[in-house]
Amino acid sequence: MIKTDQADRLGSVCSLRGTQQQQRNNADSGPGERPDLPSLPRVGNGYDVHAFAVGLPFILGGIKLDHTKGCIAHSDGDCLIHALCDAMLGALALGDIGFHFPDTSEEFRGIDSKILLERTYAMVRKARYRLGNADCTVCLQAPRIAKYIPRMKEVLAGILDVAPECISIKATTTEHLGFVGREEGIAVYATVLLWPEV
Repeated sequence: MIKTDQADRLGSVCSLRGTQQQQRNNADSGPGERPDLPSLPRVGNGYDVHAFAVGLPFILGGIKLDHTKGCIAHSDGDCLIHALCDAMLGALALGDIGFHFPDTSEEFRGIDSKILLERTYAMVRKARYRLGNADCTVCLQAPRIAKYIPRMKEVLAGILDVAPECISIKATTTEHLGFVGREEGIAVYATVLLWPEV
């Protein structure tokens, strides 16, 4: 149940006049600058997909996994981190990972995606928000990643300055259906809750 004072704040924030003023202010803000965001939690979701190729390193959740295939990508192809970045950017309506870190830029060729996560979270903090929790679902036929998940959580939590318990990483196969089931690639979904700094 939402407390009365929180409900009142929610109602006032969602008024048409307030929303229009926020949109005008936001249009004048640069990346990571959202001075008019209301002091309410924000939710975002992200999605990323990469094709596999034999012989490439397989990086996921900030660590290297043992596998015969890896992701074809401009960066290191960390599908989990890319989805997580998009979720946080989406929560604050700051665009997407392709806007901030375009795959046409040599600056990001082969870049460690943990650096992209650090830069994305810097935007979140600049907007006076912080991560509450993240819930990620990895769609992958092979390899099985359960043994890697604790380390992934530690790595991501360290970058995002939260406890590992605030990061959820789940894995599922697609029962051999689609490109994931044929082991042609990987897909990751991420949802985040961002809390305002008070």
